[in-house]
Amino acid sequence: MTVILTTSPGFGKHNDVASKLSELGWELIRCVDTTKADGGVSEHIERADYIVVGLVPVTAKTLKQGKNLKAVLKHGVGVDNIDIPACSKAGLPVLNTPGANADAVAELAIGMMFALARNIIVGHNSVVSGGWNRTVGTQIGGKTLGIVGLGNIGKSLALKARSLGMNVIAQDAYPDTAFANANGIEFVDIDSLLARSDYVSLHIFGGAENTAFMDAAKLARMKPHACLLNLARGEVVDLDALADALANNRLGGAGIDAYVVEPPEISHPIFAHPRVVFTPHTGADTSEALANVGLMNIADIEGLMRGEHPKRVLNPQVFGG
Repeated sequence: MTVILTTSPGFGKHNDVASKLSELGWELIRCVDTTKADGGVSEHIERADYIVVGLVPVTAKTLKQGKNLKAVLKHGVGVDNIDIPACSKAGLPVLNTPGANADAVAELAIGMMFALARNIIVGHNSVVSGGWNRTVGTQIGGKTLGIVGLGNIGKSLALKARSLGMNVIAQDAYPDTAFANANGIEFVDIDSLLARSDYVSLHIFGGAENTAFMDAAKLARMKPHACLLNLARGEVVDLDALADALANNRLGGAGIDAYVVEPPEISHPIFAHPRVVFTPHTGADTSEALANVGLMNIADIEGLMRGEHPKRVLNPQVFGG
């Protein structure tokens, strides 16, 4: 029997994914015990043929314990918590699911913009506490959205924002000029993007190269009323600098979905600020997105079992040739 170990709370639970796993007769072991540093992976990894990765890191130690592993698959897109060089050294292909959850993350970014623009959280708290605080908000139509990282998620967000009447500018290391030209999007450098945007939405990879990408210097380049959205990885924003900018009214607000440590340590002053909207890393958590991602994971495993080389592999050198 094929054994799949997953550290994703959502893999195999939604729509057609659970029935597909049952149809295939695969055993699924879910390791998401938050009281254990590795979610319980070390207790079961020896039996696993494939690991479907959530937020628990896959390290060289993990691979050494997983003597039967044949591939490492990400239940999502970001692979900064997978040691790809170690996987390559072990001869294990690494695969992710680009585009499968793009619409879900983009929709949450839109939701955060509306929440900040119309003070939805403040209004909700006022009503349920017996108050009637009618705060005046702003409309997002006509505002400028700056997207840092115009990949699958950034493109989905850009199209949604354009349909709402927003102006969209973007910065990307590998700009898709054809897409931008076709959809009225302007590529600019990061300094121009920060200076011009009313909302800045981050959609870049995490890891060492992007740690504190949004630091005090970059935050200082933003408009005093502008809002920052982080639906990428926690480390890409310097939370101390962000809290300071908000406390001193150098920034209008923020929306945060990703944290360096999850759950985060809420003693940090950012969590007491009234102009910040928080979500528990749920950008990709819609039933539709989870089904898309899970079915892509399954399709890749089936392909590997047939001896195929799936196109989404991130280290194709493991196949040789």
